[in-house]
Amino acid sequence: MRKTWALVMAAAMAAASLTACSSSKPAETAAPETEAEAAETEETEAEAEAAGDQQEILVAAAASLQYVMEDKIQPAFEKENPDIKLSFTFDSSGKLQTQIEEGADADVFFSAAMKQMNALEDEGLVDADSVVELLENKIALIVPKDSTLEITGFEDITKAEKIALGDPESVPVGQYAKEAFENLGMWDDVEAKTSFGTNVTEVLSWVAAGSADAGIVYLTDATTSDQFDQVKVIGYAPEGSVSKVIYPVGVVSASTKKDAAQKFVDYLGTDDALSFFAEYGFTANK
Repeated sequence: MRKTWALVMAAAMAAASLTACSSSKPAETAAPETEAEAAETEETEAEAEAAGDQQEILVAAAASLQYVMEDKIQPAFEKENPDIKLSFTFDSSGKLQTQIEEGADADVFFSAAMKQMNALEDEGLVDADSVVELLENKIALIVPKDSTLEITGFEDITKAEKIALGDPESVPVGQYAKEAFENLGMWDDVEAKTSFGTNVTEVLSWVAAGSADAGIVYLTDATTSDQFDQVKVIGYAPEGSVSKVIYPVGVVSASTKKDAAQKFVDYLGTDDALSFFAEYGFTANK
């Protein structure tokens, strides 16, 4: 019995010895971070901390602004203002006006024409003091890249069998086109050959695809969209035939984030922002 007990004790002591040896091994340590890794970690933590206090503002903007807003304005503004996140809804200014009138969420309205902005101001739906007549654009006549039609300007657009225009009831570029053709005494002939798009992007797409022989869009769409290489610009609205194409921007009265919204509107008038707009064919309104 004593021998058995001794054997048990010996086994226990051996196990304890092995455990002690195992415990005495130095713990493995992770390799120290490089300076770049440490900086990246700090930046990630800072972004995460900032994100917790971010305000998101919704910008209702004309379709013709999509590329410059997403490519240039948004990343630059959010870098300067990490506490504000931008989100967008792009469509014709008329549709956006209607949505705001019906109570849709929006903090900033960026229109492609004064008509829609003036209407919302008159209804008290945009803060009049916040409105800035920011940009100017041009109305351009386009045809498919491989078109062989002998169209040299607005005056002979009726040589086309199929014409694409924005709906004058809700699409500013369509309103400008109708104004130009009425002043040129051509509207009835043009209208008879026209299919009306719901926004300028749709008009551009029809011409690019060859579904229309000619169309009227903003110069910025014809030269900077992802379809610019599928169309060619023939000319611009004749001088005196159309009103100045102004893009106003302002804060929506119902916004619950007016300080952030106003900060964004103010940013759009900075030299940096205006240089981005210039890259995409817009000019500052003076």
